[in-house]
Amino acid sequence: MIIQIRGHDLPGRSCGPTPEGGTYEDVHVGLARGNETIDLVPGDADSASWELEVRVKDGPDGGFDCTGPSVFGTPGERHLGLRWLATGDDGSPFVFRAAKLRLNDIDPDLTRRAVHEGRRLLASLGLTDEQGWPRCASVRPPLVEWSVA
Repeated sequence: MIIQIRGHDLPGRSCGPTPEGGTYEDVHVGLARGNETIDLVPGDADSASWELEVRVKDGPDGGFDCTGPSVFGTPGERHLGLRWLATGDDGSPFVFRAAKLRLNDIDPDLTRRAVHEGRRLLASLGLTDEQGWPRCASVRPPLVEWSVA
């Protein structure tokens, strides 16, 4: 099954303060894949979009279990990750925030439709939180809207 993540309302290329009182600069967001962050999008882009393929099988609780290179966690706790990177003083990128899109929050009927109809599962979310920072932590409905596309 293909999952597409569509992000809107990005927070910008800088934010802060950092714990040291400075600002995070050259902010980008990307899809977590193992230890890598791929398909980086600048923090001031109009929108961001990522596509990934997951393997879907029946889960132990009557729902579904998804696996793949961009799926993290144990059965029943699987999630996709978005990572926020900034550029350090030495010019190297580092992760300063991360968001988890919890797959067990998806209505099993949506997953069933996407699998059986050969359609995409779509996650749509705003990427700026209520304080103007890059969205992080567990992102659950209604902050992420899941649908079949």
